[in-house]
Amino acid sequence: MLRPLLTVSAGTLSSRLLGFVRDALVAALLGAGLVADAFLLAFQLVNVTRRLLTEGALNAALVPAWLKVREHNGPVAAAAFAGRLLGSIALATLLLAILLGVFMPLLIAVLAPGFVGQPALLMATRDARLMLPYLAFAGPVAVMMGLFNAQGKVGLTAFSPLLFNVSLIVVTAVLLLGHNDPTIAALILSGTVGVAGLLQLSILAVNGRGERLATPLRAGFDAAMRTFFAKAIPGMIANSGPQLLIVAGAIIASAQPAAVSWLYFANRLIELPLGIVGVAMGAVLVPELARAVRGGDDAALSEAASRGLELAVGVALPATFGLIVLAEPIVRLLFEHGAFSAADSAATAQALAVLAVGLPAQVLAKNWSAAFFAREDTRTPLVATLISVAVALAAAVLLGRLFGAAGVAAAISLGAWSNAALLLARGVQRFGVTIDAPARSRLVLIIIAAAAMGGLLWLAAGLLHPLTAADSTLAQAAAIGGLIAGGLIVYAAALILFGVVRPNAALRALRRPRGLRG
Repeated sequence: MLRPLLTVSAGTLSSRLLGFVRDALVAALLGAGLVADAFLLAFQLVNVTRRLLTEGALNAALVPAWLKVREHNGPVAAAAFAGRLLGSIALATLLLAILLGVFMPLLIAVLAPGFVGQPALLMATRDARLMLPYLAFAGPVAVMMGLFNAQGKVGLTAFSPLLFNVSLIVVTAVLLLGHNDPTIAALILSGTVGVAGLLQLSILAVNGRGERLATPLRAGFDAAMRTFFAKAIPGMIANSGPQLLIVAGAIIASAQPAAVSWLYFANRLIELPLGIVGVAMGAVLVPELARAVRGGDDAALSEAASRGLELAVGVALPATFGLIVLAEPIVRLLFEHGAFSAADSAATAQALAVLAVGLPAQVLAKNWSAAFFAREDTRTPLVATLISVAVALAAAVLLGRLFGAAGVAAAISLGAWSNAALLLARGVQRFGVTIDAPARSRLVLIIIAAAAMGGLLWLAAGLLHPLTAADSTLAQAAAIGGLIAGGLIVYAAALILFGVVRPNAALRALRRPRGLRG
C-alpha cells in the first residue's frame, strides 16, 4: 500500500499547505472580528459538506459497493450502477442546495446562537448562500473521485482538490492588493467558492470522459440506490467526525467575539496531519480491507490493518508534539499579518495546543472506522460520532464558560477521545484485534521516537525563541523551518535506528509495478 498511500498523502499535503496560504491571506484580509466570524462560519458549513462528500467519506461507502457489483455482475453492470449513483447524487445535492438556501437563516441561528440578534447573522447567511453552488458540484465530484479510487487511480483524485485552494488564493491576493472593504471582500470570496467547485468537476470530467465509468447517466432512487444511501449516509456523517466536532465547538464559541475565528485558524493546523492520514485511510486502506474481508483472507486483513495503524500513529504523534511545542511561533508566522493582531495570535495558539491533544484520537478514529466501513457497517461509526459530538457540546458549555475558546478546544479534544474509545471497544467486541505482532512492537518504538523528538524540539525551541522573537518574518520562518526539519530528522533517524523503517525496503515498495496505473 505504500506507493498509493504516499501519492494520496502527497496530494493532501499539497492541498493543506495551499490551504495555509489561503487562510493566511484570509486572516490578513478579514482579521478575526465580526466579518471574519460570519465568513468563517459560512465557510465551515461548506467545508463540512466538502469533506462529507469528497474527502474519503462517500468513498468509504462507494468503493466496497462498486467492487461488489463489478465482481458479481461484471463491468457493464458496475458502470450502470455508477451512472445511476452519479445522476442521483447530482440531483440530490442540487435539491439540497436549494433547500438550504431557503432555510439558511434558521440553520445559521442553530449553528451560531450567539449571532442571533447581531449583524453577524445576516452576514453569515448571505455568505453561506453565495457559497451554496459549490454543494451542487461536490456531489458529482465525490462520485467520480470514488470511482477513480476504486480502480487504484489515486493520483488524479489526490491532486484535483488543489484547484479549490488555488482559486481562493488568487482571488484573496487580488483583494489584498486592492485594499477592498472587508465586507465586500467576504462577498467576493464567497462567490469564488462555487467557481472553485466547478473547476474541480471539470478537471475530473475531462480526465474520465473516455473511461466509461458511469454510463448510462440517469437519476433515480430505485431499490439499489436506496440500499446504497442507507449505508452511505451514516458513513458519510461518521467520517466527518472531526469537522462535526469543530462545528459543535463553534455553536458554543459563537457567543464570544472572535472565538469562532480563533478556533477555525487553530483547527486548520490540526487538519494537516489529520488530512494526510484521513484521506489516505479512505482512498487506500478501505479498498484494501474490503478486498480482504470479501475474500476471507485473514492474513491480508491483518497486514492492511497493521500497516494502516502504524501509519496513523507514526504521523499523528510527532505532529501532536510538534504543534504543542511550536503553537505560538507557527500561528504568529502564518496569521499575524494585516488585520490579525498579536492578541488574536495568542488566543489561536492556545486553542491550537489544546486541540493538538485530541489529534491522535481523531487519527485513530479514522483508522478504526475504516475497519467498519470495509465490512459495510456504517452504523457503528455513526453512533460513535454522534455520541462524541454530544460529549463535546456538553463539555464545551462548561469549559467554554470557564476558559473561553481554549475551554471549547478542550471539549473538542475530549469528544475526539470518546469517539476513538467507543470505536476501539466496539471493534474488539465485534471482530477482535487484527493487529499483527510486528506492529505491536513497532508501535511502542514509534511512541518512544516521537517522545524523544518532542523533548528535543522543546529544548531547542526554548533556546532559539528568545533569539529570534524580535527578528524579521523571514528570519522567524527560517528558525521555525529549521526546528521542524531538525525534528523530522531526529524522528526519522530514531525510526531507522529502532528498525521501524528500513530505507531499502521502502524504496523497493515505491517502485511502480508493471501494468499498475495510479
